[in-house]
Amino acid sequence: MLDVALLRSDRHVLASSLERRGLSVDVDALAVLDASRRELRAQAEELRAAQKELGKSISKLEGSEKESVIAEAGELAEEYKTKLGEADELDERFQAQWVTLPNLTDPTAPEGMEEEDAVEIRSSGPVPALDFEAKDHLDLGSALGVIDVERAAKVSGSRFGFIKGKLALLEFALVRWAMDALGEHNFEPVLPPVLVRHSALYGTGFFPSDAEQVYSVPADDLFLVGTSEVPLAAMHADEILSRDELPIRYAGFSTCFRREAGTYGKDTRGIFRVHQFDKVEMFSFVEPDQSSDEHEYLLERELELVSALGFPYRVVNVAAGDLGASASKKYDIEAWFPGQGRYREITSTSNTTDYQARRLRIRFKDEEGKNRLVHTVNGTAVAVGRTLIAIIENYQTAEGTVAVPEVLRPYAGFDVIE
Repeated sequence: MLDVALLRSDRHVLASSLERRGLSVDVDALAVLDASRRELRAQAEELRAAQKELGKSISKLEGSEKESVIAEAGELAEEYKTKLGEADELDERFQAQWVTLPNLTDPTAPEGMEEEDAVEIRSSGPVPALDFEAKDHLDLGSALGVIDVERAAKVSGSRFGFIKGKLALLEFALVRWAMDALGEHNFEPVLPPVLVRHSALYGTGFFPSDAEQVYSVPADDLFLVGTSEVPLAAMHADEILSRDELPIRYAGFSTCFRREAGTYGKDTRGIFRVHQFDKVEMFSFVEPDQSSDEHEYLLERELELVSALGFPYRVVNVAAGDLGASASKKYDIEAWFPGQGRYREITSTSNTTDYQARRLRIRFKDEEGKNRLVHTVNGTAVAVGRTLIAIIENYQTAEGTVAVPEVLRPYAGFDVIE
């Protein structure tokens, strides 16, 4: 959630950021509503103060004068209740609009509204040519008996898959390798809950903006997470952290669930865009002046992992209009998928500044002992399904087998899927 002070002192900054995101919001009307609710509350408090002042004199009065003052105090009490009710109503109207506003965009996020507007900032170089016709992951995986989407559709419907045999073992190898690599950089491993309360999704900015993407369990008033970013962030809700603790860095592994509403007919082949997938997520709590550096730090961790796996990639700076609600700036790493003949996103990292911390009320004591909001930064270490696709397609052989990346062989215990 944004700091309401923006509306009162830097309205043009807020309006410009919303415009960059392609959002039409009447910021001036919001400012009027904010001023009105504050004025009504101030009037209510003045009436309350006057009522209390009269109340102090009642015990000293007698007869008709006392009755008159009691009556006047009663009228003030009724006026106070009326004004307070009006102020509360305007508060609700204001908050209902304010909580839907996304984070301020970083000035270095490119202009544009679409995925195609992202700007490439780094790449691994030219894509190597295969000396045979590349197959996609579903053809290869089906032929090898390690991916089965037909039986998954029978069991669960579309956009699910069975991962079997050596590919299942390769997932475990991939996750453990990534956890070991992140451990060298002092990320603490975490296995978080995947069912969370409404407050966790609201606090991380997924509610109300992305509610349509979230699976719910109404009987228990719980929701399935689409990323372990949600429980990792909410773990420290309502806490005041010590400055000496920062930065706090977690590496969370979880199964993730997304409804993928609005994407029907898009990426339906294979296991690229599915309702259930596993992921290793990095999450950091840092001091406000460190979040930009931490964002670059998480990107470097992602690049270390992608580079070690050995497939071609590029890094893009995501356009302002394509950012999620909580992100101020976001980088995507896209791997080359020979079977599709194009780059596809496999990791992302976002600086969410104080947007989540304000909603979750996560603070730290600064050097002066004052409570200040932390900044939060998140990044995908390994999106397992998409990384497996990249391995399958980039390490395929003319014989229809898949070589295992060298860094994963000690963890997997085998060199090839055949």
